[in-house]
Amino acid sequence: MRPILYALSFLAVMGLAFWAYRENYATQNSLRNVEELQAEIATLREALAVQRAEWAYLNRPDRLRELSTINFDRLGLFPLEPTQFGQIGLVSYPVPPALAPDDTPDGTGTADRSGTLTGPDAPEPDSAKAEGNVNPQVEQVP
Repeated sequence: MRPILYALSFLAVMGLAFWAYRENYATQNSLRNVEELQAEIATLREALAVQRAEWAYLNRPDRLRELSTINFDRLGLFPLEPTQFGQIGLVSYPVPPALAPDDTPDGTGTADRSGTLTGPDAPEPDSAKAEGNVNPQVEQVP
């Protein structure tokens, strides 16, 4: 019985030694891959830093101003004037879709087809006018 136990112990030690040998080489291979990846990351970071520096150099305001004045006629540029800017009240915003009954966001009331809220949490008609609230369906131009 003892010789069998010795043989099994020897085979177990040999199996563990083989496993440790393979794990050692796998670990060394992984470390080599990590070093290669870190070197690649370093070169990519350096290239990115160079590209950022080039971008900053090319986007200098004095350089862009000079280029725009040199190519003003060829590009068909117009000088900025205050009349080119609009007013925020003239922007048309899309009208939100009408909510179906019982489809209010908080579930406290219902909205009819005109977009007004009805139910226990609906504002009083006079209080909405007093607070300066307007109907979202009606556009107001200042």
